[in-house]
Amino acid sequence: MDPCTELRDFLRSRRAAIQPCGTVGVRHSGRRRVPGLRREEVAELAGVSPDYYLRLEQGRNTTVSVPVLNAVARVLRLTDVERAHLIRLARPADDRVPLELPERVMPGLHDMLSRIGGTPAYVVGRATGVLAWNTRAAEVFTDFARIPESERNMARIMFLTPLGAEMFPDWTAKAISVVSYLRMSRAYYPDDRELRALVAELEEKSPEFRRLRDLQRVDEKTHGRYRISGRGGPDFTLAYRGLRLPEAPRQTLIVYFPETEAPDRLHPPGARPRGG
Repeated sequence: MDPCTELRDFLRSRRAAIQPCGTVGVRHSGRRRVPGLRREEVAELAGVSPDYYLRLEQGRNTTVSVPVLNAVARVLRLTDVERAHLIRLARPADDRVPLELPERVMPGLHDMLSRIGGTPAYVVGRATGVLAWNTRAAEVFTDFARIPESERNMARIMFLTPLGAEMFPDWTAKAISVVSYLRMSRAYYPDDRELRALVAELEEKSPEFRRLRDLQRVDEKTHGRYRISGRGGPDFTLAYRGLRLPEAPRQTLIVYFPETEAPDRLHPPGARPRGG
């Protein structure tokens, strides 16, 4: 999906989510043909002309200022993460990141992962590739080493294989998070061939990916919890924390840990790594 289309679909989805009734400055005139705010109403509330906003939504306004984008974000009630995403889409030249060499984890990270070996942890890259992991992650999720490197990708696992649903009983929650991560990476790296090829493949092969993509969710989740499959035993819940790596800002270290359940539930008795 090209940046102009992404910008258009994002703004349209957020306009549709705003209820005109109760929005200050919008005259409610009975039944509407489409849900949400009209373009002219967004333009008026943001203090710009209808034509200016139309060109913005169509991706034809390459000189839009940050204050105007902030005004649009206020009208559409965007979160801070969504507002930052809007600015990246509308002003890609501001922080376009140069294409990088194939991703490699920074020196010492493998050793650090082994030192926190009592809890599952892995590193994902800008295209959700699983770049590094510890033994506990292989035990709880899957033996990533058995997956070919070209397929060792969380988005592929979730949408193109049955393994995603086997790992995460609440598949939809994890899948939405993966789609949101890809959406934000595409805004950061609009010229990244690997990302573009991955998204194109997912759009072609996965109806579920297309459905969740059209929700236009943007949420840089840094913490939360997931239900994890017990693989023959009872399922259990793990909290997680995502940490951006300063040396590689589009790589994320994800560490899982128990909240209320005993640590031995991380590896239920008799369980074997998936694929092992």
